[in-house]
Amino acid sequence: MPLVAHIDLPTFKRLHEEGEDILAPDRAAQQDIREMHIGLLNLMPDAALEATERQFFRLVGACNQIVQFHVHPFTVQGLNRSPEVQTHIDTYYESFEKIKLDGLDALIISGANVTQPHLPEEDFWEPLIEVFSWAKKNVTSILCSCLATHAVIQHCYGIERTRLPAKRWGVFSHKLINKNHPLVAEINTRFDVPHSRFNEIFQADMEQCGLKVLAASKEAGVHLAVSPDGFRIVFFQGHPEYDDISLLKEYKREVMRFYHDEISNYPPFPENYFNDIAQQIFSEYEAHVRWAKTSKKPLNEFPETQILDHIDNTWKDTAKAVFNNWLGKIYQLTNQNRRLPFMDGVDPENPLGL
Repeated sequence: MPLVAHIDLPTFKRLHEEGEDILAPDRAAQQDIREMHIGLLNLMPDAALEATERQFFRLVGACNQIVQFHVHPFTVQGLNRSPEVQTHIDTYYESFEKIKLDGLDALIISGANVTQPHLPEEDFWEPLIEVFSWAKKNVTSILCSCLATHAVIQHCYGIERTRLPAKRWGVFSHKLINKNHPLVAEINTRFDVPHSRFNEIFQADMEQCGLKVLAASKEAGVHLAVSPDGFRIVFFQGHPEYDDISLLKEYKREVMRFYHDEISNYPPFPENYFNDIAQQIFSEYEAHVRWAKTSKKPLNEFPETQILDHIDNTWKDTAKAVFNNWLGKIYQLTNQNRRLPFMDGVDPENPLGL
């Protein structure tokens, strides 16, 4: 069912232009269809802030529940913002105080960039934990993405993530471990998920503290896990929300960082992402970048337009299915009052009866 453009966020216009079904508030008011209100705590850096909006909005809007989806973007203090991005936030984002007053059915917490060796040292740590602590008491289910997964697991279970020898970067095959869990109903037993991270919480550590691992990769580790009750907290270590070109944009950024001497090594290709043709094009471009850098010559344009037809999205359908299962279960559990998320007779510590 459609997303409702209940605020003037530019993302709604962008999604409508891409063909997404966006419902104007006046039309939404004429429909006798239940609303669901989903918070998006967007912690991503400036360059990815609006892209992250679009990615998660798309996944919510692709769900087939008979419901009107209202997505409420907000953020927290402790994140450095440019004046332009801060204006975007001030203009279109809601405050956490308003979120608390109005209530939510579900909450998505995005990843974030970090600058400190330990997460509790980040300026956004305390504000993030404040939001999570409120949501754990007042929201039916919380979905954590990447950095948010690491932060919440450390806060709840005392497990600190481990720095990897190299960046975990690419598209990796995953296998279902628990095929009977409602979140993975009707999805393939093998599926792809993009990853992009320097740190990991390992499967053994998750299981030791009672988390239920639903999907993992031999190469990339755990992607999908849930809290011991089976539903209240959903953990992603991968990025199923990524667009086709998200890893391409990251690769371009790393190439430019090499050219500008921000990093010393030329970036490797994201694994299992570029086909042979794309790799050949980018290998030739690497030679040009190295030549331009040493000879102080102008850099040719990054050849992304040449390889767009050579990039495949092999994770979108599964991502949609997991989100549909997640929001569908929330729809079943919640009543009309978002401040009272559990129906009579439903145990909040074990809402799925698992």
